[in-house]
Amino acid sequence: MEKGQVNLLMLLLFLSVCSASDQEWWKAVISARNGSSMLINGVGSSILFPIHGNVYPTGYYNVTINIGQPPKSYFLDLDTGSDLTWLQCDAPCVHCIEAPHPLYQPNNDLVVCKDPLCASLHPPGDYKCESPKQCDYEVEYADGGSSLGVLVRDVFSLNYENGIQLSPRLALGCGYDQIPGTSYHPLDGILGLGKGKSSIVSQLKSQGLVQNVVGHCLSGRGGGYLFFGDDLYDFSRVTWTSMSQELTKYYSPGIAELYFGEKATVAKNLIVIFDSGSSYTYLNSQAYQTLTVLLKNELSGRSLKEAPEDQTLPLCWKGRKPFKNVSDVKRYFKIIALAFTNTGRTKTLFELHPEAYLIISVSTKTFNFPFFCLLCLLWCSDLAVT
Repeated sequence: MEKGQVNLLMLLLFLSVCSASDQEWWKAVISARNGSSMLINGVGSSILFPIHGNVYPTGYYNVTINIGQPPKSYFLDLDTGSDLTWLQCDAPCVHCIEAPHPLYQPNNDLVVCKDPLCASLHPPGDYKCESPKQCDYEVEYADGGSSLGVLVRDVFSLNYENGIQLSPRLALGCGYDQIPGTSYHPLDGILGLGKGKSSIVSQLKSQGLVQNVVGHCLSGRGGGYLFFGDDLYDFSRVTWTSMSQELTKYYSPGIAELYFGEKATVAKNLIVIFDSGSSYTYLNSQAYQTLTVLLKNELSGRSLKEAPEDQTLPLCWKGRKPFKNVSDVKRYFKIIALAFTNTGRTKTLFELHPEAYLIISVSTKTFNFPFFCLLCLLWCSDLAVT
């Protein structure tokens, strides 16, 4: 997520955007493929990518994108909290960090400074063309990382979900000076999936190749799917809520209240952002304290005990007998939900089942004892993100 100026609660989608099991989601994909008529052309309009990684222990997700002529593969970090897609680039590189592939070799197709895409990367009123023949950019992220470079255009080798190939020329950042942040991942760059003009989805939409829809479904077993376009899911199986008219830069349903089980808690007026660029769920102080107290009270007197010896995450537990996965202990935990108020009194619930907020700790192997931990962290109030 890009660096910003507002204190927020960030809800990070680490299990699924569609609240369905892996099998149910894939059935919905197949159903949409076979029966949908929601196409913007005669061939189908969704682009599908396999997602690799997991929330724990890897700590991040990535997709493989083929860029250039001839196309070369790059591993990109998914980030719905920022717009710009960029690769570490041999321009030459002033400061590049460890990556799985050789540095991207840019072509001579520079985006000029007066291009609207270039203007979208700069704050209003702070847009100066010091180098008219090129678009310089600098993007900073909430974890302290940054990328400095120039904007270029190159060919992206993509495939519609029905197998038809397309090769649009899209703008991306040629990053020749990177500073790693605290959540640095050893990847080739960032896939910006935000709502701005420079995002890949917005560029594809402007060329009439997909509708301006981005979605992902992440499996609790690792991996998942990323898609662009609107003909790959069944509308009837999606729960809808409107996006905030104030936080227009990010995917935010606006204000929510925290539910534990089926009951509202004292944690209300929470501003929520869906950000795939961070692995965990971050709660502000009130919400975090409320949730942890409720969890501890719920487990009081039961066979599961807190495990301070496990330093994987701030709050971990251990059981009396071995268990192989979170399903073995989910009966002890209630569903956590965020309730968003739509027009009128209707509330839309975004539910997190125990499988979505608990992980089996790798310390289980170290201590030869079953540990599992809460995938929610405290978001410090003096840090600012938008």
